[in-house]
Amino acid sequence: MDEREAMQQLIADSARQLSREHYDDAQIEAAIAEVFGVDTNLVEDGTYFVAEIDGQLAGCGGWSKRKNLYGGDQYSHRDAGYLDPASEPARIRAFFIHPAHARKGIARAILSRCESEAREHGFRALELMATLPGIEFYKSCGFNETGNFVLDLTEDVKLELVPMRKEL
Repeated sequence: MDEREAMQQLIADSARQLSREHYDDAQIEAAIAEVFGVDTNLVEDGTYFVAEIDGQLAGCGGWSKRKNLYGGDQYSHRDAGYLDPASEPARIRAFFIHPAHARKGIARAILSRCESEAREHGFRALELMATLPGIEFYKSCGFNETGNFVLDLTEDVKLELVPMRKEL
């Protein structure tokens, strides 16, 4: 929890710089305000990880045994109930990489740790809600698209997302 503010800044920096090819300014800023952010349930559950390089946060991401599929603490439509590992997939959540450290294997390392831990907790599959910039990364890690989703951020701003799944 001591790094919460630094994680929130990393998330905002990542969204603002690495999403430009897919989302416009209004979408990015609305997503940061309404959805993208630290989920303290993940931190408290010990399933959220950060990577540091030279003492600076380089990336963050986690997995969850809770029903909520996306959204930080500020997201109003949250379900913190627990999943049943025998019948429900674990959630991959809140992956953000600092722009200076993109494409260096940080997200892949965090994801590998998440997959291992979810498997150890009895989960047989993983689900996530990918932003458009993340789709190719998740595909390269064995996830498959399972549909399309449009999130209404404000009355005038919508964010296209893609649900994805991977069997363990």
